[in-house]
Amino acid sequence: MRAIEILWAGVFRLFCGATLVFLVLPLLVVAPLAFNDSDFLTYPMRGFSLRWIEEILLSDQWLPPIRNSLFISTCAALIATVLGTAAALGLSKTRAFWRAPQMGLFLMPVVMPIAVLAVGTYLAFVRWGLQGTFAGLILVHAGLGVPFVVTTVAATLRGYDERLFRAALSLGAPPLTAFRRVTLPLILPGVLAGTVFAFSISFDEVITSLFLAGPSQRTLPLQMFSGMRENVSPAIAAAALFMMVTAVLLLSTVEWLRRRSARRQGA
Repeated sequence: MRAIEILWAGVFRLFCGATLVFLVLPLLVVAPLAFNDSDFLTYPMRGFSLRWIEEILLSDQWLPPIRNSLFISTCAALIATVLGTAAALGLSKTRAFWRAPQMGLFLMPVVMPIAVLAVGTYLAFVRWGLQGTFAGLILVHAGLGVPFVVTTVAATLRGYDERLFRAALSLGAPPLTAFRRVTLPLILPGVLAGTVFAFSISFDEVITSLFLAGPSQRTLPLQMFSGMRENVSPAIAAAALFMMVTAVLLLSTVEWLRRRSARRQGA
């Protein structure tokens, strides 16, 4: 029996390793092309150059989309954090019978095909005058990020003792003060992790941007999509490298928050 368990453990690790290689290998192939001295995405590389990194950081073609992406993602993440945290707190106080269907409603943007969501949002935003505006993009990206905030904060609330909040109320603290001084510091790792996820979802979103963005709201993924259709150059690889580095930093932040939360709960 022990030998079978060891065998299955080895097979499982091999499968996980093969899956990781399958997912990471394309990224490792694309990333070096950002430093290619050639005008095309080709191997072998002709030489080492930073001109494509300089182009996406300084040129008028790439810098505005980067700024737009950072602005939209930051605003969307903040809105998603507020709404998702409030929703998670409300769900934690809901009866178990109603909690599952309500959680399902909050997770609808995740399970719904993004193209269907983009078309429906486009039809609604055209009527409301939000198509081709920063407000429209921020709202739809915030809606896509809310489910991730809800799930991370809800997971953190499972280890939260509600009696601490009630004790603060019994000592005369207003509800808002009790939340700010007692509840929020304890669930802050989950809240920040949800913010990071909401930011990354917005920063990487392209389908809704195709439907809703105007010329002045062009984002970095949208610029990359257009570049691959019109003029494939190593600048796209440089932009991809920029997004990969951003993703690694975000994931590192989430892991740091997870470990911090685990240490706090262990203490």
